[in-house]
Amino acid sequence: MASTACIPSAPAPGNAAGPRDRARGALLGLAVGDALGAPAENMKPSEIRARWGRITGYVAEHPAGTDDTEYAIFSGLLLARHGSALTVAHVESAWHQWIADRDEGPFRGAGFSERGTLENLRRGLAAPISAQHRHAWSDGLAMRAAPFGVFAAGRPAEAARLVAIDGSVSHEGEGLYGGQAVAAGVAAAMAGASTSTVVASALAVVPDDSWTARSLRRAVAVAHRGERAVRTAVVIGGYPWTDLAPEAVALAFGAYAAADGAFTESVLTAVNMGRDADTTAAVAGALAGATRGVSAIPAAWAAAVGPARGSCLPSMEGHHILDVADLLTPEHEEKWGAGGRVPPADETRAARPPDACGNTDPPGNAHGITEPPPEAPGTPAVDAGALR
Repeated sequence: MASTACIPSAPAPGNAAGPRDRARGALLGLAVGDALGAPAENMKPSEIRARWGRITGYVAEHPAGTDDTEYAIFSGLLLARHGSALTVAHVESAWHQWIADRDEGPFRGAGFSERGTLENLRRGLAAPISAQHRHAWSDGLAMRAAPFGVFAAGRPAEAARLVAIDGSVSHEGEGLYGGQAVAAGVAAAMAGASTSTVVASALAVVPDDSWTARSLRRAVAVAHRGERAVRTAVVIGGYPWTDLAPEAVALAFGAYAAADGAFTESVLTAVNMGRDADTTAAVAGALAGATRGVSAIPAAWAAAVGPARGSCLPSMEGHHILDVADLLTPEHEEKWGAGGRVPPADETRAARPPDACGNTDPPGNAHGITEPPPEAPGTPAVDAGALR
């Protein structure tokens, strides 16, 4: 296999997506896939067909992102603040300040890996011990991995390095590999790589004999035969939980490969395979959005994505996924300065165009949170170069 440590951007035709368009495509694609797939989560294809036929668009009356989108915002804001200087201490501090140490009642809307991580952090356990729980192999890191690929565009190995730092607080083993595969794949797509190179980039950053790599290879090998073949190749029959990282990541890459990177087909293939459909569609959407750019996302689907509601992470309420995309591209320095300041939620939404209902503001923030907490003591400033 050719080296994919650094994928140079190919000369682009005049109408090709640029870095900002790809960044916005990747993260908006994640949010769109999340919202499209949420109603089909934990369902079998036969159950989806019985209820809706084939899903071809939003089936929820009020489509919205789930924990996949809100955790991607969480990781994206953290990465925008620290850039390549990100450390495990930064990540652990953010988990405490933005989630674990807040008095927010019962933890809402997230998977087993997040619950296990928070229980460990609240007991005073630190990384990597905080990741030692029963669901460290889940797709909870894969669902928030796309921002690292956006930040490290064209550098899959760097994307994989950074996402592993983020994931060390909550995941280990196959859970880490799943996140690394997604981050590397998005990084390759951000540089205009072909579908096959995107897949190769994902495989290059995980152990060749890992469950993740084996599942991913099986999915891509049968992708030309369609979603049923992909699902049969990787789904663990009889296992009751659907958040297995090797399964979810392989389904997402299989959907992406079956559609040859086309956005609509990639996402809908993932949705209609069921299982952890919000996550598989979110990952497929991130890959395809990075490949084709934000203009490939149907306008009606994009219009439904507003600022985060905070239904899972109240501290993320009011932040928009597109603002996170902008923060992770070099152009953000012109707006926020070389220090990489993360703007408050109410500031980022100031220029937000009205949504499909004419609204420009997110739901009211009952928690009074408008800006991420201040730096932990002793945190070094991030220079402009670290945020490229």
